[in-house]
Parts: sequence; structure tokens; C-alpha cells
Amino acid sequence: MRVLVTGGAGYIGSVLVPTLLNNGHEVTVVDSFMYGQSSLLDVCHDERLTIKRGDARDKELMKRLIDEQDLIIPLAALVGAPLCEREPEAACSTNFGAVELVLQLRQPHQKVIYPNTNSGYGLGQGDAFCTEETPLRPISLYGRTKCQAEMAVLEAGNSITFRLATVFGVSPRMRLDLLVNDFTYRAVNDGFVVLFEAHFKRNYVHVRDVARVFLHAIENFETMQGQAYNLGLSDANLSKLELCQRIKLQVPRFYITEAPLAEDPDKRNYIVSNAKIEATGYRPRVSLDAGIRELLTAYQVVRRQQYANV
Repeated sequence: MRVLVTGGAGYIGSVLVPTLLNNGHEVTVVDSFMYGQSSLLDVCHDERLTIKRGDARDKELMKRLIDEQDLIIPLAALVGAPLCEREPEAACSTNFGAVELVLQLRQPHQKVIYPNTNSGYGLGQGDAFCTEETPLRPISLYGRTKCQAEMAVLEAGNSITFRLATVFGVSPRMRLDLLVNDFTYRAVNDGFVVLFEAHFKRNYVHVRDVARVFLHAIENFETMQGQAYNLGLSDANLSKLELCQRIKLQVPRFYITEAPLAEDPDKRNYIVSNAKIEATGYRPRVSLDAGIRELLTAYQVVRRQQYANV
């Protein structure tokens, strides 16, 4: 299959693109390389890979590339609440506008698989699990633009969307601002963390399992299309304090304290059901504890100033 991946040199893309290539697909990547990353160098030898340095909002570029594809995976986005609040116009034009452009330019037979964020559940439903039927009430601009794009993708048809839990783990385009990655880095390098709203919960999933779910969707597209699916570890609906306690099991010197009067600017707080994707036969393979072990090894290599979105 011929696959176009926008933002293919990013945190998820630089794991997904090699995965697609290893499974026999021809892959075209569009990326602005705005962070100066070299995350796809290891697969440049593959003759099935084409890389175009460019902007996913460039209509002429995207029209030329989309015409040749069977499937489009729009990953290009300004990711995370802080970055979107800092650059709201770029966030709207990329997170929603670039996806809308894909939908305008593609032909009806061309498939789309789109990754949303489950931060769209906002403050959740208390102790009740958020399912795909739960109303989306995103708090941040990031969440609003992603949910707007998901709605457009599903309305356009011939598509699948995933609502990703907070992603963690090592990627060639590493990010240290994601919660598990961040807290594990602090455990290793600072030895302590100060938590705001430590009881707030969210779900987690490893970046390699995100890449794998796209393969699963390609292989099962006919039965899965037209729907959204939560994607996360069903045994990892954890508060920030519980997450830190899991890290502390592997980094015993990690000191955890709370700031009771402070507020976290990213106020998402929910637990998520992943039963729908599991019913299709998909299960994540990388546990939270295995991902933390992987990060502990990686942090002998990486340093914070190299890997962040803001």
C-alpha cells in the first residue's frame, strides 16, 4: 500500500514510518523538520521511502502527493497545550486546517487514519469510564483543534480515528515533555518532582503500540472504518501520584511531593475504557513498567535541552 504520512519525522511518525516500511508499505513523508530532527536517517536507505521537506498546509505540494496515495495518515500538528497556547494561529491552521486540506484533496477511495487525543474528554465523568460514546469536552486549544479535526475526518467517510492516551517511550524524535517521559527524567536527573493536582488521572500508551495500531487498522480497515477508538493500556488509568509511585519502584531515591494550592494548566482528569479497540483483537504489548525501564536506559544518553516542543 502507498501511504502518505504528514509529520512523519515527529515523535510518533519516526516510529511509525519504519514500522510501515518493515511491513512492506511504500511511504511518503511530508515534514517541515521544524525541530531540526534527523529522526528518519536510519531508514533513508529504503527505496520505498520518499521524504519531502515541506508544510502540510501547502495546497500545491499536498495535491501532488495525495494523488499518488492509497492511504493518508495526518500526523502533522502542533502537539501539546503549552505550544498551542503560545502559537494559536499555527495550531488552528495545522491541527485542523491541514487535516481539512487532506479531506478536500483526496479522492473518495483514498483512506484516512487519523490520531486524535483522548484529552478531548477533559474533566471526564468522575469514576465512570470514558467510552467512545462519551461527549468530547476538550479544555485546551490543542484538544479543541484535534477534536474538530476528528469530527471532520469521520464525517468525510472512508476513515478511522484513534483517541490516543498520553503517549510515552523512546522515539528517534524524542520528547521529554510527555508526562511519563518527563517524570522519569526528573526521577533520574533531579531526584524529585513537585506535583500539581496529583490526584488527576489519565491513561497511557507506548509509542510503539501507537505505531502498531495503525498496522492493525490497515489490516482491518473494512470492519473498523467509520468509527473512533480509544487507545491505551487498560491497566494504566493512573493519577499523577500513582504514576510517580510506579517510577519510584525502579528509582527508589525518587522523592515525590505535592503543591496543594497550585493548579496544573493542563487540567485533564479522566479514566478511559479501551474495550472497543480490544474487541477488534488489538492489545498493546508494552507495559508501563517496561516503558519506564526503557526510558531509564535512554536517559543515560539524552539530555533535556535536545528534546522538547517548547
